[in-house]
Amino acid sequence: MGIIGNIREEIRVIQERDPALHSVMEVFLYPSFKVMLHYRIAHKLYQKGHFFWARWVSQRGVRKTGIEIHPGAEIGKGFFIDHGNGVIVGETTVVGDNVTLYQGVTLGGTGKEHGKRHPTIGNNVMISAGAKVLGSFSIGDNSKIGAGSVVLSEVPPGSTVVGVPGRVVKRNNVALPQETMNQTDLPDPIREDIVQLQRANSELINRVLELESQIKQLRGE
Repeated sequence: MGIIGNIREEIRVIQERDPALHSVMEVFLYPSFKVMLHYRIAHKLYQKGHFFWARWVSQRGVRKTGIEIHPGAEIGKGFFIDHGNGVIVGETTVVGDNVTLYQGVTLGGTGKEHGKRHPTIGNNVMISAGAKVLGSFSIGDNSKIGAGSVVLSEVPPGSTVVGVPGRVVKRNNVALPQETMNQTDLPDPIREDIVQLQRANSELINRVLELESQIKQLRGE
């Protein structure tokens, strides 16, 4: 895809994903739009072995947007970064189609190892604000990563992950249309655990009261 095709694709993606957009001209002000144009150029240079110039173009994009995408990363179609400040995408990251990232997301590694050291993100994935996905593993298609989560291991397709460290709290294996992939309709595992503990405690108290009553009856009290 040429530069004109890339521009059209970025405009289409932003129009579909951002309800705050009021005119096409605003797209040219979006950090996501600017950084993706820099990335597409830098990635082509990187593929041709022009590593210095690839990083030079990439760093210009970082200075303008606050978003750092390594030119070696592989990013599919329909990629969108909402707001985007502080987003980092590592060199060996692979991102599928129709992926949405929010501000402060890191797709990074866990050390200085060589080879594939960054995550592989499937299709139709949403990663919410401040989430960190660290290591060489896969996030399955149609998954959602909750805000502030730290994901350190494989995520099956169709999963919802929350917490530190991240854990799967919901799995339905049903495709999630982009318009329903918001950051608020996520389970609260801590609240659910507390509710279960409260229920178990109430049942235990009732059982103890029943036993005390039975004991009093046996004693004739």
